[in-house]
Amino acid sequence: MSSSVSTRTSTLRDGFAVIGVGIRREPWIFAASTLGSVLFGALTVADAWVLGWSTEHAVLPAFRDGEISAGLLWAVLALFVGVAILRAVGIVARRLGAGIMQYRLQAHDRRAVTRQYLRLPMEWHQRHPTGELLSNANSDVEAAWSPIAPLPMAVGTIVMMVIAIGQMLFADVVLALVGLLVFPAVVLANVSYQKAASPLMTKAQALRSELSGIAHESFDGAQVVKTLGRETEETARFAEVAHALRDVSVRAGRVRAAFDPVLAALPNLGVLIVLAVGVARVRSGHTDPGDVVTIGYLLTIVSFPIRSIGWLLGEFPRSVVGYGRVARVLAASGEMQYGAARLAATGPAALEVDRLSYAYDAAVPVLSDVSFEVAPGRSVALVGATAAGKSTLTTLITRLVDPDAGAIRVDGTDLRDLAPAALAGAVAVVPQTAFLFDDTVRGNVTLGAAIDDAEVWAALRTAQADGFVAALPHGLDTRLGERGTSLSGGQRQRVSLARAVVRKPRLLVLDDATSAVDPEVEARILSALREDAGDGGATLVVVAYRKATIGLADEVLHLADGRVVDRGTHQELLDRSPVYADLVNAYETEPAAQSAAQSAAPSAAQSGEDA
Repeated sequence: MSSSVSTRTSTLRDGFAVIGVGIRREPWIFAASTLGSVLFGALTVADAWVLGWSTEHAVLPAFRDGEISAGLLWAVLALFVGVAILRAVGIVARRLGAGIMQYRLQAHDRRAVTRQYLRLPMEWHQRHPTGELLSNANSDVEAAWSPIAPLPMAVGTIVMMVIAIGQMLFADVVLALVGLLVFPAVVLANVSYQKAASPLMTKAQALRSELSGIAHESFDGAQVVKTLGRETEETARFAEVAHALRDVSVRAGRVRAAFDPVLAALPNLGVLIVLAVGVARVRSGHTDPGDVVTIGYLLTIVSFPIRSIGWLLGEFPRSVVGYGRVARVLAASGEMQYGAARLAATGPAALEVDRLSYAYDAAVPVLSDVSFEVAPGRSVALVGATAAGKSTLTTLITRLVDPDAGAIRVDGTDLRDLAPAALAGAVAVVPQTAFLFDDTVRGNVTLGAAIDDAEVWAALRTAQADGFVAALPHGLDTRLGERGTSLSGGQRQRVSLARAVVRKPRLLVLDDATSAVDPEVEARILSALREDAGDGGATLVVVAYRKATIGLADEVLHLADGRVVDRGTHQELLDRSPVYADLVNAYETEPAAQSAAQSAAPSAAQSGEDA
């Protein structure tokens, strides 16, 4: 019991703390929307005064005398219209201000979360599922600021309630006290509703997130689901959560259906009691009919502020959870540090790997004391069995992650000393799994950079992609569909290659990026890359499996168990290393082994078992 009370108190405190953050960020918008809400509340109460004044000075005299003057009629009409117009102004100011404030706060946090994602290293992203990251930037941000919409209304209606109660007491203390006897009942009913409905709504929100995750996973893995005949099982998995969401939503609906009539009936019951007591007091001469009407009307609007505050408090559980999840992202450590050094703009780069070590799990090192150099303009092939550390080495060379020990230098400069974006301007990586956007060929190659079509076509020629791109219905303007589904695997790889080449990198890293093209095309691509990629050519680091690819490299590094066990030309290694010869011959003669090694590469960066 005490734990439950503590949790509710903590949620209430944290919810007000979140609101405090929002008010400090947008004080002027909050002030404007709150003033609009106060205006609305005051004019709503003024309606009661106008109604009572009209009853006392126009309606009752009309019944008594049988006539009403035109001037008095116009005065009554002007009062009602004036109050209505000013109240409408208050509504517009309140809703507009609340909406602007809420969306500005959401936009602020979405930008902050996205910037944090870009700052955090790949190893942090690998520990967090994609669905969770999307939820942090979208639904969690929305949930965090969900109380902002009812906040100005709640503040304004508090003012309305205070004014209304004051006016009731001013009109007739006895009737006001009689009417306010219903107030504790309304509070109790509203608190009971929030206590019953909030857990159901919170659970429903969690189930919506789970349902979206299952749907996203099923759609993303549609090929696996269909080819393995898992449609029935996936449908059942989705249906299980969908039914749970339905049941929780129905229960929440039943709770609301039970409480809404109670909340609506209590003020009406209070009005009936006030009218009954008021009639007796009018007959005894202790009050006026106008005061009875005023208090009766005011009593009907006293319950509204309580409900609006309930709407605000009802959003607190979702808000606190969402804000906490967003705050954890923004507080995440591991942000990469940068210096101020720059690299030369042209010419092939020199690469130095110095006593490099790295591990996904401290108990299982992936790379240990790896050292080698690549002279400018030279090409090096990285060859090794599955889990040798090849793909991890490429992620370190392109600084997607930082090493645990040792250093990587380009042109003698440690990557950690480079300014932000300096490395990206000189080094490009092409992964084994080519990712294309749902955009045109041009858009996928340039990624929005100011690159003219002549350079795009030149890059496509280097990647041996100009022929099939020219044959597309709209050439460079052809949309490729989500993930480039309108192209074959080899075509996607070549467009991905062109994307890297068009930036004229001084160091180009290929992580088995030509595995889906035939050896003849691959040989032409690698030859063209050495000649055309960048001014004066580019230094190449290639993760390779095929003999033809390996043979094109100036030097081969043989990796095993995270170490460089041998190096030399392809022929030299074949002559002196039976292990190396068996490895490359196995890739050549056993396609199944080659396919297994290639399929292992994408998952290696996530599991620590690097290909």
